[in-house]
Amino acid sequence: MPRTRVPRYRRVRLAILVVATLVGVHAAAAAEPSFNVKSFGAAGDGATKDTVAFQHALDTCAISGGGEVVVPAGTYLIGSVQVGARTLVRLDKDSRITGSADPADYPMMDVRWEGRWQPGRRALVYFGSVDHVGVVGPGTIEGNPAVAAPQNPRGAVVLEAIHCNDVRWEGFTVTQGGNWATHPTYCTGVLVKNVTIRGGRDGIDVDSCSGVRIDNCDIDTGDDCISLKSGRGADGARVGKPAEDVTITGCTLRGRSFACVGIGSEISAGVRRVRIEHCKLTSRTFGIYLKSRIGRAGVSEDITGDDLDVLAGGFLKINLVGAGNTNTYDDPVAGDLVIPAARNLRFSNVRVTGATKLVDATDIPPEKPLDGLTLTDITGTAAKGMTLRNITHAELSGINVTGMTGAPLAIDNVTGTGLEGAAKFVPTTRTTTRAAATRRASPATRPDAGGP
Repeated sequence: MPRTRVPRYRRVRLAILVVATLVGVHAAAAAEPSFNVKSFGAAGDGATKDTVAFQHALDTCAISGGGEVVVPAGTYLIGSVQVGARTLVRLDKDSRITGSADPADYPMMDVRWEGRWQPGRRALVYFGSVDHVGVVGPGTIEGNPAVAAPQNPRGAVVLEAIHCNDVRWEGFTVTQGGNWATHPTYCTGVLVKNVTIRGGRDGIDVDSCSGVRIDNCDIDTGDDCISLKSGRGADGARVGKPAEDVTITGCTLRGRSFACVGIGSEISAGVRRVRIEHCKLTSRTFGIYLKSRIGRAGVSEDITGDDLDVLAGGFLKINLVGAGNTNTYDDPVAGDLVIPAARNLRFSNVRVTGATKLVDATDIPPEKPLDGLTLTDITGTAAKGMTLRNITHAELSGINVTGMTGAPLAIDNVTGTGLEGAAKFVPTTRTTTRAAATRRASPATRPDAGGP
């Protein structure tokens, strides 16, 4: 019996249909399992404590091989919960997680706080030694100020990931009072994208992490918006985990009390390969503030800023002599390594609007001058110009800033190009000798945690 020949156009359509069917089957098979917290007993009424239901959903997801834990619309009162491996928490629209006010709901554990491991409260949402984890929005997570504010032991932050790989926080809102909002520590591969943060202390503290991207975030805080850290004193230097390969891009940052991007002050293991680009910076002190103090050691290097708008406050501050919190003992590094160092700092295409001061880079140890400071294509208006001290290989070009009183550029012990016509910088503040700074590194009681 002769075979019926299928027309060619029908064969093509059939092939397309088969492929599409197979793709659909594969996509369905690959779809992540979903675990709704309400299916595990969460009330979402803002009054019932839903901690147990949340933890049950998170554990079931992780033990089942991973997937999504869905938080539908509602207000969920919880204490600290722990997210397992391969688990993504999805906050639906109009969903709100709010932290309990009871300290007993936040277990004590070893946490990194101001550069040291010490006892503290577990975060409201905690990720510990797990990979491929995250939180996505558009919902909200609210930290509770009552359990956040204590410092010794440390209160609870909102989100904290420790020893994790592939962490994604995207598209939601975090509110916090009294402590840091988010704190990735000893992590690799961290993405914080389209996150809105409002709070009274630091917004994002990147602590000894590598491969970090902070993308298009809106952060308004009462301390540093973003802070890069790597440990404090001998303990941080001994462990030797730098903050490295960090990109901060497209962010709107408002530091109501301190800086927009604070590099330090706990950077004893170093900070390297940092890029800050396409950001709007509004601060009370400086948009970018590199800070440390004698006794903490560490090298800050290869830090680049480009296409930045400074809308209030100063642009750049460098203090490697006596900046940073001293409310606990500094545990200084022994020997000649006590002095922090910095090299290869480059900033270009910066626009300042009524800046209080353009650049203050005077608190730099003469024993270790800053090696390489490039400032190019800086325009706008500022009340005061640039003061530079103890710098080699400086490169200044394309600086066109008006409205300044006093010398546009004052230098002391600075070599490089673009320094023609600079006035002599005469220090009028306290001495910055190593001996004096080392004395200032002794125990003190200053309560602030992130300021200059």
